[in-house]
Amino acid sequence: MRRLALFGLAALAGCATVPASAPQAIAPATAEAPPVPPTMQWLYGSGESAASSIQAYHALRDYVIAAARARPRDSVVLAEGSSLDHPDFVPCGDRPLAVVLDADETAVQNLGFEYDDARHPGRAYDQERWNRWEQTGGRALTPMPGAVTALRAIRAAGVAVIFNSNRLARFADANAAALNGIGLGPVRHGETLWLQGDTPGGSAKDPRRALISQRYCVIAMVGDQLGDFSDLFNARGLSVTARREAAASGPFARLWGNGWFILSNPVYGPSIRGGPDDVFPSDKRWSDPQGDH
Repeated sequence: MRRLALFGLAALAGCATVPASAPQAIAPATAEAPPVPPTMQWLYGSGESAASSIQAYHALRDYVIAAARARPRDSVVLAEGSSLDHPDFVPCGDRPLAVVLDADETAVQNLGFEYDDARHPGRAYDQERWNRWEQTGGRALTPMPGAVTALRAIRAAGVAVIFNSNRLARFADANAAALNGIGLGPVRHGETLWLQGDTPGGSAKDPRRALISQRYCVIAMVGDQLGDFSDLFNARGLSVTARREAAASGPFARLWGNGWFILSNPVYGPSIRGGPDDVFPSDKRWSDPQGDH
């Protein structure tokens, strides 16, 4: 999912133990090379990120191949009229099987665009700059680790691979060429590639999911933001806490790794928000009794 929020710089919690005498530090900025934000270091540069992506795509491949053999009665796309409290799913009927994926930071890593962002810290997101990237940046991106081989195996199992992206339909030729050029295709706009502008609703993906569901039984979806699964998660007024609880409990908790597959994206999107009162439960807070010493 591309740019539903301003560029986020939320730090990631590390797992390594560092001696007190050797504190970890970010390299100082120079006029030529500002420091890479920690979020980008993790997503685009770390072995942990690559391993996480490969793990997700292995799980997707295995799930889809097994689900295709079993032929489910219902898809994993929410039916019209669903709510976060009472979800219903589109029946499959005898439609052919498909997997639906987001593109950006789900199947594609936008290395060129993020490099340009990293070189200009603090710069606000600019839609026109992103538009220029869609038109000219096709050689400066790469597939997510594990995606190419997993999608190849899924197609070999007789399941269609469809992309539902908020890239723009007016740049359809460039966007199809970008996906095909890094081995994620074949894709064809209006058949296996759906873009913002193909249906009413702007960046909302539910209208495109509904149209895809008229043609296919969608047995798995893949994304890096909750909106890649349902626009209900991006409803105005839905608090950070309520959004997290909806994803992590109740009817949706069983779907993760079981029809819905999400990849980590700490760099941008609607997940990058919330103050201390949103992020830290009131009964799970601690203050060092020694204060700042």
